[in-house]
Amino acid sequence: QVQLVESGGGLVQAGGSLRLSCVASGRTFSGYAMGWFRQAPGKEREFVSGINWSGSSGTYEADSVKGRFTISRDNAKNMVYLQMSNLKPEDTAVYYCAARLGLISTRMVQYEYWGQGTQVTVSS
Repeated sequence: QVQLVESGGGLVQAGGSLRLSCVASGRTFSGYAMGWFRQAPGKEREFVSGINWSGSSGTYEADSVKGRFTISRDNAKNMVYLQMSNLKPEDTAVYYCAARLGLISTRMVQYEYWGQGTQVTVSS
């Protein structure tokens, strides 16, 4: 059974930092790109950042988080991370980890596996 489990969310003041983690289990994730998405109340889920299997072959961030969020992965541990800095109230959302075979995609429907999400709340 494939599982993606996120952790690291919480309440933080504007300007603060958080590090989200996602651990994958249940299969080998060789060749899988990993992505982070988020969904704010009343809004659609949106792409935040993605990383290819070989991190050196590419990462991609949404314009809204560029320069503030950094994605990384440790394939030996089946882990992916999202380092979030200079957080803003508009970053408040449930953050989801997702996996797809192949290269990064910004499209939700192209991801096969999803975690349950972790809440990030940024106070002003």
